[in-house]
Amino acid sequence: MDFRHELVLPNEDLPFRLFVFEGKDGNYKVSKHWHRSIEIFLVLEGGIDFYINSQLYRLAPGQFMLVNSNEVHSIDCPDPNFTLVLQIPRGLFENYLFDADSLLFQRSCQKDAVLVSLIRRMQEAYVQRQTGYLFQILRDFYELMYLLVSDYRILEVDEERRKQNKNLDRLSKITSYIQVNYRENLTLEGVAHIFGFSPAYLSKMFQKYAGINYKAYLLDLRTEAGYRLLMNTELAVGQIAMECGFPDSRSFAKAFRQRYGMTPAEYRKNA
Repeated sequence: MDFRHELVLPNEDLPFRLFVFEGKDGNYKVSKHWHRSIEIFLVLEGGIDFYINSQLYRLAPGQFMLVNSNEVHSIDCPDPNFTLVLQIPRGLFENYLFDADSLLFQRSCQKDAVLVSLIRRMQEAYVQRQTGYLFQILRDFYELMYLLVSDYRILEVDEERRKQNKNLDRLSKITSYIQVNYRENLTLEGVAHIFGFSPAYLSKMFQKYAGINYKAYLLDLRTEAGYRLLMNTELAVGQIAMECGFPDSRSFAKAFRQRYGMTPAEYRKNA
């Protein structure tokens, strides 16, 4: 059965998220970001370029990328693709492992084919929704969880990695705030004050642990939000710019062109 056109949406009935990558049509970028969830990107058709800490991994059909909690990553997919994304909250591991705060997985092992098979079975069951499908999905999901901790886990984590993870945990709280309030006038000084840091210290944290400065992070976030509104609504470009925190349509168009190679109006026309 071909699931090419089936979209598996974020799930309220499951303890994780399983969905089709939104950059499936190509000419799409995801800027540098991080989060506490563990992510697996499984490419079934086409290909995507995946960056982890600025290191490039080219994924072809049948290949996947495992992203650790608080690992800085970005994605570039110029061409159409069909990619499944599985997001596992780190809290699920914390429920069963006393040292989950230092949990780290390797990206591949001899069980890669098993992991790929489990994800494909989960997606197929969710699309078909036959009687008892949630039991089947949960069975495969917890088998996958066991596979991760038994075969993919890195048992010895160096102190520098622990320190980076702790600081990115702190930054995650800040970026979560930014993601909710990006439409507002979020100056570095204002955000630093809210979280009790000096502007210089917050700027240094972004650059050192995320590899991106505060201004670039906020601009990328607003540009991605503009892209989603451009593709999913009929709002005028000027209105989209204001909705996403840009001072005017010109600044939005400039950021959009730098990212996608054309103006928002041109992109919408060619979509």
